Amino acid sequence: MGLPPVVMNLIIINVIFLIVTELFKENIDLYHLLGLHYPASDYFKSWQFVSYMFMHGNFTHLLFNMFALWMFGSVLEQVWGPKRFLTFYMITGIGAGLMQLLVAFFRIQSLELDLSPGQIDAVYNIAPDLWNNSLVQTQEAADRMVSLYRTVNMPTVGASGAVFGILLAFGMLFPNTMLYVFFAIPVKAKYFVLIYGLAELFFGVTGTQDGIAHFAHLGGMVFGYFLIVYWRKKGIY
Repeated sequence: MGLPPVVMNLIIINVIFLIVTELFKENIDLYHLLGLHYPASDYFKSWQFVSYMFMHGNFTHLLFNMFALWMFGSVLEQVWGPKRFLTFYMITGIGAGLMQLLVAFFRIQSLELDLSPGQIDAVYNIAPDLWNNSLVQTQEAADRMVSLYRTVNMPTVGASGAVFGILLAFGMLFPNTMLYVFFAIPVKAKYFVLIYGLAELFFGVTGTQDGIAHFAHLGGMVFGYFLIVYWRKKGIY
């Protein structure tokens, strides 16, 4: 059986984005242009809520997301049809981005509580290598300023939020389907999704595996859940 059209085209677009990003990385930083930034960042653009979903940090990041998209998304597209599947993919991807920004907002508020107005202003308006000793008086202040700068200016990239939404949908539609973890350990889809969701929540709350957008993954699952519940109440399927 060939790839359904939406899954096939999503994979092609994601591969093209990574190739173009690598080809032009010496001339233009597409991560800052297309990755999702916090609205207070100078790099933020409204289109990033969509474009960030097609950007990936490296080939391995792309490979795992596209493998999951193929494995679970192909089944869902066959059941829902191309239009509904694409709608679900985009809503969960955008929802994941919104969740990531919401969590960033609370983190930023927490970081700013223990910084002076001058330190906060420096983070937003002065490059880190120009912060002077009068502003950065302790290592704790320096660490907070760096964390604040990274939270505001580091982009979120990847299709993971939408992919986690797809994983959640698969678990809801086919709860008793057996999945084989590491191709050997059988687990029902509903338990696999539950374990994965709890793991992402744990990693996100504890800060484990820093650099991974765990709350974006959870956002994709949350938006996916409510969209499916809404569709069911409307009798769409």
